[in-house]
Amino acid sequence: MADKYEVRVPALEVKQGNRRIYCFAVDGKKLHDFTTVSRVNRDDDGGLSGYQRPEVLSHIAAIRRYLESDSAMLPNAIVLAFDSRVVFKPSRARRTVDYATSGELVIPVDESLDEADKPALLVDGQQRTAAIRDADIAEFPVAAVGFIADGAEEQRSQFILVNNTKPLPKGLIHELLPDTTGYLPPKYKRRQLPAQVMTRLNIDTDSPFCRAISTPTSPDGYIKDNSVLKMIENSLYDGALYQYRNPEDGTGDIEQMVLHLKIFWGLVESTWPIEWKQIPRKSRLTHGAGIQSMGYVMDSLTEGKLADDLPSAGLDRKLANLSDITAWMSGTWQLAPGDERRWNALQNTPNDVKLLTNVLLRSLR
Repeated sequence: MADKYEVRVPALEVKQGNRRIYCFAVDGKKLHDFTTVSRVNRDDDGGLSGYQRPEVLSHIAAIRRYLESDSAMLPNAIVLAFDSRVVFKPSRARRTVDYATSGELVIPVDESLDEADKPALLVDGQQRTAAIRDADIAEFPVAAVGFIADGAEEQRSQFILVNNTKPLPKGLIHELLPDTTGYLPPKYKRRQLPAQVMTRLNIDTDSPFCRAISTPTSPDGYIKDNSVLKMIENSLYDGALYQYRNPEDGTGDIEQMVLHLKIFWGLVESTWPIEWKQIPRKSRLTHGAGIQSMGYVMDSLTEGKLADDLPSAGLDRKLANLSDITAWMSGTWQLAPGDERRWNALQNTPNDVKLLTNVLLRSLR
């Protein structure tokens, strides 16, 4: 029978508003006995689970070498999200301040549990703990801060906030935003609704973007997530999708937004089926410049029209008329008088996006 025991560590409970955090020290070699790293992935139904970036092996190796050297020190605290099985037991010692209580943190360990069922999730410190685990040292105590999480959504929110000042991969942030609750920095809050819409485009099987957008859970996608996000964001705040958005609270009718985009981009796919399936290096249609420019075309052709009205709006004919002037995979672009470029010389810059958009819109008029 597998061992069951408790890790008991002296801890300080600190009141922050109506929440509690627990500051303590623990041998880093024992962290993996009760802590799991939840990496971002999607289930068969497209639901998001996990939130950690994949381990960076070179970084872990560098930390390990440092830990095995003399006078190694890791002063930054590991951050853990506990579930309700972890209990704080206050001591009877007299408190000198109202916001802090000394005591003992009791963490259950059950070696028969699967990784996903351990009582603590690692919010910050993935590579440090991996390095400690692999290092040729007997023990390495680390500072840790834990909190009792209300659910996976709060864990994602805390993960984003904790990593807000670090170079967190943008793709991971974009993947997490749709399923995150609680406070978010303004730059992330603005992108939450576009990210929700993009996620639906990428996981719905009837979407022309299905699995084509490159994200941590869709690594084989060939269209940059940031290109699609910019296209959606432009339309949400100043284009065809604005009609589905509540500007007062930032919410919106996601179903109608997604339907609107599916119909238009489905027609784009049918108009240029070969170009749509190529990577950006081979097709400027799936390139950042093409995605954003065609987003502005969508806004021009469909602004003020509801999604249900689009099938009868003659959009397929209007898009077909653009074929004479587009050079997605070969030929040249006539961007402006005296500005003729080879098809693949078009770059994903604000100026080139503007030039291409103007060419496309002029042709439509």
